[in-house]
Amino acid sequence: MKEKIYSILRQYWGYETFRPLQEQIIQSVLSGKDTLALLPTGGGKSLCFQVPALAKDGLCLVISPLIALMKDQVENLRKKDIAALAIFSGMSQKEVANTLQTAAESKCRFLYVSPERLETNLFLEYLPALPINLLAVDEAHCISQWGYDFRPPYLRIAAIRKKLPGVPVLALTASATALVQKDICDKLKFRRTVVIRQSFERPNLSYSAFRVDSKISKLVEILTKVSGSGIVYCRSRKRTKELAEQLVSYNIQSDYYHAGLSADERSRKQEEWINNKIRIIVCTNAFGMGIDKPDVRIVVHVDAPECIENYYQEAGRAGRDRQKAYAVLLYRNSDIIELERQPEIRFPSLKNIRTVYQAVVNYLQIPSGLGEGNYYDYDLTDFLHKFPLDAQLTANTLKVLAQENKLSFNEQVFLPAKLVFTCNKAALYDLERTHPQLDPLVKALLRSHEGIFDHDTTIQEKSLAFLLYTTQADITAKLQQLQAFGIVRYQPQKDTPQLFFFQNRVKAEDLHIDMRGYNERKQLYIDRLTAFVQWIKSSACRSQAIGRYFGDENIQPCGVCDNCLRQKKNHLSKEDFQLIEQRILTALHEQPLPSRELLLHLKGINKEKVWKVIEFLQAEKKIDVNGTGLIVKT
Repeated sequence: MKEKIYSILRQYWGYETFRPLQEQIIQSVLSGKDTLALLPTGGGKSLCFQVPALAKDGLCLVISPLIALMKDQVENLRKKDIAALAIFSGMSQKEVANTLQTAAESKCRFLYVSPERLETNLFLEYLPALPINLLAVDEAHCISQWGYDFRPPYLRIAAIRKKLPGVPVLALTASATALVQKDICDKLKFRRTVVIRQSFERPNLSYSAFRVDSKISKLVEILTKVSGSGIVYCRSRKRTKELAEQLVSYNIQSDYYHAGLSADERSRKQEEWINNKIRIIVCTNAFGMGIDKPDVRIVVHVDAPECIENYYQEAGRAGRDRQKAYAVLLYRNSDIIELERQPEIRFPSLKNIRTVYQAVVNYLQIPSGLGEGNYYDYDLTDFLHKFPLDAQLTANTLKVLAQENKLSFNEQVFLPAKLVFTCNKAALYDLERTHPQLDPLVKALLRSHEGIFDHDTTIQEKSLAFLLYTTQADITAKLQQLQAFGIVRYQPQKDTPQLFFFQNRVKAEDLHIDMRGYNERKQLYIDRLTAFVQWIKSSACRSQAIGRYFGDENIQPCGVCDNCLRQKKNHLSKEDFQLIEQRILTALHEQPLPSRELLLHLKGINKEKVWKVIEFLQAEKKIDVNGTGLIVKT
């Protein structure tokens, strides 16, 4: 089998060797063991399930929460002539059924699904026909309510396992504490816990945290000193644009990115940055997931994230090529105070949750007892204009409702255009006579979409425009005309933010929240936030501190973070110590001196080193302090 996996690696990826731990993970999976793999961002996690799946007959079921990442991986596999399919939100019932049938009857090797799909009747109906050889769970920390990104749909994976006896599970994540690791294994019903963890050490990555008065000045200084591609993380969308424009004014080639941009804009900006047409991308944390750009030299956080897990993942996008890279956090004292206020903001009261829920269902005009299984356009700016609510309160309430499995808010959902004919054939004959300019489009729809008279069918305005030698805007306008005439029911393509309701609307006073679990998650959030604030303020090796947070006790001081470099600079050799000691004692023998005057007397010597020697001499009772200053003890 070893020879086979190396042959697969060479054939499809062109590599001769695996990265550290990849082979161990693959062999664990091939031996049928349930395995939790912790590999850093960019550590090659996808290869760990793709290679063993190709080494066996059958199909690998991959569960992932990220639509963009699913699409990218499916596309990359197909480029290698590996059959792969994906099922995600926005697909019609018929499209899902066709995909599942193809997966069951063809030589499909990979089926990517979002966790929400696992317990639908349609998926369960096809499940026995799928020749599944491996269950791969990406972003596995999402299954743990003790983690930083808990997503309730992941809990459905355990139920699927009962229907797949003997099929091993490979759970993958970049970062999980010991508590979260145990919870992942428990929730996924591991038969025997096998955890394979790469060291959290990144020898080529220098971490730094600087307290500054002016973030823009320090940012410009850093980006001027460090050449190459970079990412600057901000907390707000508005700030990404402002900061990018400021950098451009300093002649630093930059652009901005956030989830509020259209899909086309996001795609264009991402491609331009990947291809080095843009040097610096200023973004929210919506950017970076699943993007493989190995030559990022610098990642700067101008706003602190809320936990070490997020920081480690985002900072870890620098230096994946294993060349020297930098991760820098800029902060002010006010940022620390703002972080410490976050628990009460992130975890609203039940009263406030119910108030926001009532406003949302009123805004969407969902009648009581309805809404389950439906998508709704949700424009946050318009919502806040119509309902006088705080933006942060609203956003955090939507996260709570998602974690309570009431609804989900997706800012990057893509819903393809759908159409069904709602008229009889006589009406089509009349249309041909009265509006001949619409007839070519009608015929194109009927010829290219089987069943479009019977049910909603996915269409592509772009393809129709190509067929009819016209523009996409022209096709959209004509489809809207057909709808106005009662010929079709047309739902245009959407890439606007969507709210999906898992449950029907209830009265606000009847909205139930599991307060015990909610308060436990709040306390763990406080613990994570406190740990990150301590990391920011710490004088210990930053790489070592990150490792210890994740339970990796074997990391040695990195020697390249700001704290290690400071300690090197302030390191006292025996010769330095003796020289400074002699100069202090000589100066104080002449006359007592206040500490400030003594430091001036020793001008040219590192102050930190002088203080170390003073503290030692005081501890050894060689010098003392009286009303006039420091004196030599006799």
